[in-house]
Amino acid sequence: MTEQIEIPDSFPGAGDVTGKRVVLTGAGRGLGQLLAHAFSRAGASVALVARTERDIVAVADALPGPTLVFSGDVSDGAFNESVADGTVAEWGGVDVWISNAGISPIVAGPLETDPSVWRDVLEVNLTGAFLGARSAARVMHQGGRVIFTGSVLGERPRKGLAAYSASKAGLVGMAKGLALDLAPSGITVNVVAPGWFDSPLVEGWKNSAQLSESILGHTAQRRWGSPSDLPGAYLFLASDAAAYVTGTVLNVDGGYLLL
Repeated sequence: MTEQIEIPDSFPGAGDVTGKRVVLTGAGRGLGQLLAHAFSRAGASVALVARTERDIVAVADALPGPTLVFSGDVSDGAFNESVADGTVAEWGGVDVWISNAGISPIVAGPLETDPSVWRDVLEVNLTGAFLGARSAARVMHQGGRVIFTGSVLGERPRKGLAAYSASKAGLVGMAKGLALDLAPSGITVNVVAPGWFDSPLVEGWKNSAQLSESILGHTAQRRWGSPSDLPGAYLFLASDAAAYVTGTVLNVDGGYLLL
């Protein structure tokens, strides 16, 4: 005898973020700018966070939906608290917090990496993400979504990027721990780990035949990611369709980690 499963009257839309109140750090350029446009066009209100005010003001001016602008240092706990409180004051709450801010200032071996550089990378990429999640958890009274931007380099490091890889690997462990801590509050915590995307940040690798082949040779799809390939992962994890997804890493890498 076949067991019958109860069929819901309706299903939440995967990627439907209509009306969501989203805090997005690192929003002034690159991936952050891309995500700002994706969420705003999908119907979310987006609070843009970055160190340089003119960058996020320019992004805000180009978005179709409601925006807020907060400029400051994500590795500062008080600043994260002010972002959370400011968003609640303006919009009544926070539904999604995306910790996307990150730095990788140099490509150098351990002997050439000054300890201050190591600390800076960990402070922004890892501590900043924790402080953002902490601030989000304080104001997400009805549940919510915390999403970290990781990297495939957290699982498969490359020479000269020890600090960056350590920070991104740390995000995975932190996300799993926070997922356990925050599950009783209805808050999910996940990581999106992008692979190699066609952007100004990878020009040095693309322009070198040897480096380019070392990357594409490890990518099952044999191509660089395009901007349209990435936002869907964030939109899914931010939507109600991902309510039962927590403590996981969603690799968006064209199969880079498969080979």
